[in-house]
Amino acid sequence: ILYIISVFLSLTLKVNGWCYRSQFSCQDTCRGEDKHSKWKNNFPNCGGQRQSPINIITRKVKHDPKLTSFIFDGHENLVYHNLRTLSHFTLPQSVRLRGGGLPATYKAVQFHLHWGENGGQGSEHSVDGECYPMELHIVHIKEKYGSLGDALNDSTGVAALAFFFEVLIPFSEIEDFKLTDIIPQANKLNYYRYLGSLTTPGCDQAVVWTVFQQTLPISKKQLLFGTEKPMTGVFRPVQNLNGRVVYTSVPAHNLCVLPNLITLFLCLFCVFGQQRCFH
Repeated sequence: ILYIISVFLSLTLKVNGWCYRSQFSCQDTCRGEDKHSKWKNNFPNCGGQRQSPINIITRKVKHDPKLTSFIFDGHENLVYHNLRTLSHFTLPQSVRLRGGGLPATYKAVQFHLHWGENGGQGSEHSVDGECYPMELHIVHIKEKYGSLGDALNDSTGVAALAFFFEVLIPFSEIEDFKLTDIIPQANKLNYYRYLGSLTTPGCDQAVVWTVFQQTLPISKKQLLFGTEKPMTGVFRPVQNLNGRVVYTSVPAHNLCVLPNLITLFLCLFCVFGQQRCFH
């Protein structure tokens, strides 16, 4: 299902002169983000203080009451069945996104996917160190801007929605990949919010990120690419948080109930255990 996309990305990255860590080799002249941080050397913004993606540490997130439900206008018309043509990357700018604590109304630009290999790590963001096989990004820009390039000059000019995908167990066949199946659910999902950047060069620090907490199902078959091996491992490693705060739409008491109960039971166990020893 993603083979055509992977071929397209291979050509695009070659033209732009940069590549992912998985593509870097001693024989390749592309500028990969390996342990020597070549993205930063060639694209200064990639070494900035609010880079994406990040690892979200749930015990450190803070509740923000302004993170309410989103209002999706026109997303119900986004019926992209299987992503077999390249034009499916582009979204009509008549589609609007507002609410959710965003500072303005945003219009749709495009969507894209990041994936790994054989169902392994493929997501860019992670939660408490846990990665997922695939991550979807739906990109919007403030409606007052005419292009993504214009929006990148604004520190909150871009709003990106990130969805994690998880392979169904037991396996279930999902024939089509439809944004109309995803967007309606988003209004019911809890999410994280932080300020970050594009995850590809030039890594412009202009993105308001929304990372949805609940995963979406995908079949194992949808992560298989056929006999000819395409590009895999198209994700950027997590970046330093550098003091940024990650917020959540979930009230603090909902986050703390389970840990508090566990702590209470542990304390009672210790107390009764000590009393038994003394007797």
